Amino acid sequence: MSNVFVLNGHQPSEYAKGELNKSLTARAKLFAEEAGHNVRVTSVADSYDVNDEVDNHVWADIIILQFPVNWMGAPWSFKKYMDEVYTTGGYDGRLSNGDGRSADRPKENYGMGGTRSDTKYMISATLNAPEEAFDNPSDAFFEGLTLDELLAPIHYNMRFFSMVPLPTFAAHDVAKNPQINADFERFTQHLQTVL
Repeated sequence: MSNVFVLNGHQPSEYAKGELNKSLTARAKLFAEEAGHNVRVTSVADSYDVNDEVDNHVWADIIILQFPVNWMGAPWSFKKYMDEVYTTGGYDGRLSNGDGRSADRPKENYGMGGTRSDTKYMISATLNAPEEAFDNPSDAFFEGLTLDELLAPIHYNMRFFSMVPLPTFAAHDVAKNPQINADFERFTQHLQTVL
């Protein structure tokens, strides 16, 4: 049995109501509970206490980061959450012991001060871009970029705390060509491999 923290980083708007991210969050919670794990859930659209959120990260063995990709990155609400929670946990020692450098070696080991090496994380992203746009050198826009390369800032945030990545899940083309039932099935299969 593990401690699983599911974080919904979506802030509903008139353009995106957030139902898919909300549903994927609920499915992750239910799947983990049915598998016997302890589960906590936070939605950045609701009020949250920064210190409680740092404690959720410390408590977790596995963190599921559920969010839509907005303008090639995390939505503002999730970025605000990261700025508040990760700054607090990074400075107070719960997530890292500084940035890894020391006074006698100020040019070495930047980003290597994390304290959460026993914590794994999984990105679960929703996005309008079709799957075929990624990892495809002939794609005119991404030119071979993978989804994980696009989401490198999220990965580096977690790496800063020494967290270990699990395979990324993505629901693609959710606005122009949604395949929601197939996405739900793939999500369940993905969770079976990581939880």
